[in-house]
Amino acid sequence: MKTVKIGGVPEHFNLAWYLTLKNGEYKDAGINLRWKDYFGGTGEMCNALREGEIDLAVILTEGIIKDIIEGNPSKIVQTFVASPLIWGIHVAHDSKYQTIEDLKGTRAAISRFGSGSHLMAYINAQNNDWNPETDLEFEVIDNLDGAIEGLTNNVADYFMWEKFTTKPIVDNGVFRRVGNCPTPWPCFVIAVRNEFLEANPDTVKTILDIVNNTTKGFKDIPNIDQIISNRYDQKIEDVREWLILTEWSQKNLDKATVETVQNKLFELKIIDSKLEYNQLTAKVN
Repeated sequence: MKTVKIGGVPEHFNLAWYLTLKNGEYKDAGINLRWKDYFGGTGEMCNALREGEIDLAVILTEGIIKDIIEGNPSKIVQTFVASPLIWGIHVAHDSKYQTIEDLKGTRAAISRFGSGSHLMAYINAQNNDWNPETDLEFEVIDNLDGAIEGLTNNVADYFMWEKFTTKPIVDNGVFRRVGNCPTPWPCFVIAVRNEFLEANPDTVKTILDIVNNTTKGFKDIPNIDQIISNRYDQKIEDVREWLILTEWSQKNLDKATVETVQNKLFELKIIDSKLEYNQLTAKVN
């Protein structure tokens, strides 16, 4: 039995992994797949890949591309979710800020530098013609619980996180959403440490084949909306909206998309160099 360590956020996007693990599909293929939830998101997973704490990660596209450019010894082997991630822009319920424009120059809560919440603050700034050098300020809050505490106690002014994940917090009157900011590219990819991929290409392919078989028919799973609603404490109408908006993928990022992401990150001065397509991605045969 080959032990493989994988990480991802504890969100509805990753339910296919839970279902295939629960069904024992990896064990049937001789793989002891060990899943770890990363509440700190992409920045935390980038560190885990670098340190060999995990072998694979289901991770935000822009975050892992940035980190590979900065020396993370990993490659993207597949797009996992082909649709954009819709980031909600949140303030404390009783905040004086009412619009996105009101947030210009205020403090953005981020899980950590290099995380999606950090990088998307730059995208949001550009979308609204802000100057990233003067109109962005950051407070590190570690995770969603830290954001709740930070916004409530005025440590930071706004927080960007996937809008369906935070919807219960909005419904409960803790956050108020003032707008949305979709990613301009597919949101989640699967990345693998180079050392593990080179030594275990067949194992990686088997893992991908198993999860892909579930994502292909994910929306057709009986009562999938109710399963998601119960497991992730989401209203059924929100789950149904999310299912309509979300598309999974069984292919790798194409060259054009990789170039688009790199160009945007370079334009925003988040990265200072770019890599060739085959330095960022790998084909799993």
